[in-house]
Amino acid sequence: MEGATTNISYNVLDRNVHERKLGDKVAFYWEGNEPGDEKTVTYRELLQQVCKFANVLKSQGVKKGDRVSIYMPMVVELVVAMLACARIGAVHSIVFAGFSAESLCERIMDSQCCILITADGFYRGDKLINLKLIADEALQKCRDKSFTVEKCIMLKHLTKEDEALSGSVSPPAKRACPDLQQEKQKERVRKVRPPPQVPWNPEIDMCWHSLIGEESEECDPVWCDSEDPLFILYTSGSTGKPKGVLHTVSGYMLYTAATFKMVFDYHPDDVYWCTADIGWITGHSYITYGPLANGATSVLFEGLPTYPDVSRMWEIVDKYHVSKFYTAPTAIRLLMKYGSEPVQKYKRTSLKILGTVGEPINPEAWQWYYSVVGEKRCPVVDTFWQTETGGHVMTPLPAATPMKPGSATFPFFGVVPAILNESGEELEGPSEGYLVFKQPWPGVMRTVYGNHERFETTYFKKFPGYYVTGDGCRRDKDGYYWITGRIDDMLNVSGHLLSTAEVESALVEHEAVAEAAVVGRPHPVKGESLYCFVTLNDGINYNQKLEAELKKQVREKIGAIATPDYIQNAPGLPKTRSGKIMRRVLRKIACNERDLGDVSTLADSSVIEHLFENRCCTAV
Repeated sequence: MEGATTNISYNVLDRNVHERKLGDKVAFYWEGNEPGDEKTVTYRELLQQVCKFANVLKSQGVKKGDRVSIYMPMVVELVVAMLACARIGAVHSIVFAGFSAESLCERIMDSQCCILITADGFYRGDKLINLKLIADEALQKCRDKSFTVEKCIMLKHLTKEDEALSGSVSPPAKRACPDLQQEKQKERVRKVRPPPQVPWNPEIDMCWHSLIGEESEECDPVWCDSEDPLFILYTSGSTGKPKGVLHTVSGYMLYTAATFKMVFDYHPDDVYWCTADIGWITGHSYITYGPLANGATSVLFEGLPTYPDVSRMWEIVDKYHVSKFYTAPTAIRLLMKYGSEPVQKYKRTSLKILGTVGEPINPEAWQWYYSVVGEKRCPVVDTFWQTETGGHVMTPLPAATPMKPGSATFPFFGVVPAILNESGEELEGPSEGYLVFKQPWPGVMRTVYGNHERFETTYFKKFPGYYVTGDGCRRDKDGYYWITGRIDDMLNVSGHLLSTAEVESALVEHEAVAEAAVVGRPHPVKGESLYCFVTLNDGINYNQKLEAELKKQVREKIGAIATPDYIQNAPGLPKTRSGKIMRRVLRKIACNERDLGDVSTLADSSVIEHLFENRCCTAV
């Protein structure tokens, strides 16, 4: 679509309000961490807030092409911030609010962001996350590396909850059955928690509410070329340095709108709920851009699936009459542990379609999801896609594709997959190998920000002429595709890709560690867990204190999601004669599998038995 001009904020807001007459339709039901924290935002109100904040950004000197870093919890203002950037042609770079100060600093510096938007803090269950404190630490790290972010806009989320949308929010919709709502209110009293201590630097810090209060509710969109950048989103790289995946305006807009409409069989009276965080690509595509492009009503959820009890998700489904529900296999496996009773306490009669995202779903979890949650009447759309693909590339279409539990089934329209062997030859019929795609589709990423050579090397060099997903795949006799998992040095932990190199780098930065190797070990809930082997410097003893320090080191460098589940002291690692660590062997040791295959290239086979004898049997 080169040569065309558009604006995605105009398409998902102005078009819905003015042309489609959807101004009074609910865009988001926001459900907070605590039951009872709720807001309802219409398309008209969302457009007004986006225009006001777009004017704020312009008043702070942000212009088309500038990069803006956003580090916020799951609040409506996060959607406002990203759409305000899109409205003026600025490029948003959202960093998941679970990442550490070091990870935030790295992403700010790589994309050369001119401004940071954050919040005072938020609660994840009972745990307070002081987001502003982490953001300030990240900005200081930037300054220490000679990069200065001149301005930081902070939303008062916890310190003044009643100002969350500057007073323009409609009264919350009480959609649950009256008797059910009264019953829930009797069961628990909403907890009022202390706000965080917010550090404040008057030289760079500005308050969201003070800035937005006097701004106009009108802001003309900046018209963008079809291939202008829309956003950068960082995903883990196998070299340890995160990759800034860059998506452009028109192709991404078209692809998210089309896949949302067809994969979820969207109808105007649907209430849709994607439980992902907007800090990941699922939230970009299937909370913000795809649903809004279709004029959909969505649930925006800040909390946890098990807080304050394991029925929370099904309570919300009944409360808002959710018809299309999209979540991760990790969440399904977690809730499976508590059995069917917490699910069956609620009616769930509104549900029509169930979806999964983030990793291949195991057949047992699929069956529980289909049978217990959906009562065998809701099709399950098991979607395969990546940050890089922008939207679904392999997926069933509900009620049109015969389902096979655990299979991503067939490609979406315009997507042409192939399975290659190690030599790059296409395999026909039932086969297993590398999953690749043979032609581009509108939503495919355009480059790695600031490093197009890395883009070409990562996705196209191994098999020239194909897009290489990095995943293995099996095709059965019926032509169905089954994703078998990563085939490079990446781990899929709770649906989030982590680079083993990145975790190893964080471990080795500790002064006690000489070398580290990280592999995945199957986990019943998270899919994969982090199993770490560390070789210590001479004279250092391994103990619980050091173990705690290493876990803390990884958390601070990457974030809590990368915290090791297992750390094993490894005086020696299995290496080839050329010095390469044999991670294939380490994966076998982590899983206590004695069939190691060919180990003839091992330089010292004696380390194997020692590692088996000292395996970690339980998580540290």
